[in-house]
Amino acid sequence: MTNSFVDEIETIISQSTDVITKTLGLANLIDECAAKIITSLKNDGKVILFGNGGSAADAQHMAAELIGRFKIERSSIPAFSLTTDSSIITSIGNDYDFENIFSRQIESLGGEHDIVIAISTSGNSKNVINGVKSAKEKGIFVIGLSGKSTSKLKEISDITINAPSDDTARIQESHRVIIHCLCDIVEKSIVKS
Repeated sequence: MTNSFVDEIETIISQSTDVITKTLGLANLIDECAAKIITSLKNDGKVILFGNGGSAADAQHMAAELIGRFKIERSSIPAFSLTTDSSIITSIGNDYDFENIFSRQIESLGGEHDIVIAISTSGNSKNVINGVKSAKEKGIFVIGLSGKSTSKLKEISDITINAPSDDTARIQESHRVIIHCLCDIVEKSIVKS
């Protein structure tokens, strides 16, 4: 006899659909963030992204969509994720502390016209918070993607988009929709200009 998980699957899909529908309420905030990214790019800035675990994957995903292409053929958009170089990450983690893996990279690679997108489902990851603090010290505009309405990330970011859920998987699903919206808008703007 096989156990069926249909009820559980339907619950997960229903919860996901509900969170994505609630993400519609963030449209004005997403639009504001897209405008900030576009302004940064027009001023020869770069999009710098980082996060941990699934959020690291989301950071890499967005960088890939901007450097390659999302939907339309266009010139490459300068973007990178601070989560991809294992030698740098392990060197900083070993010589300093894991809490400094993003802040040290921002110190070296971040410039005043850049924009940082810091992703943390909890909004309280110490290495993400330290990366944001380093960016702020350099005068870099910071967009936070989180899942809680109150978090350290929200307190120190210039703009924070809080996914409408406390469940990690649902937060990540909302973040992916937000990232796709940002990529779509930024890409269309770059093609028009």
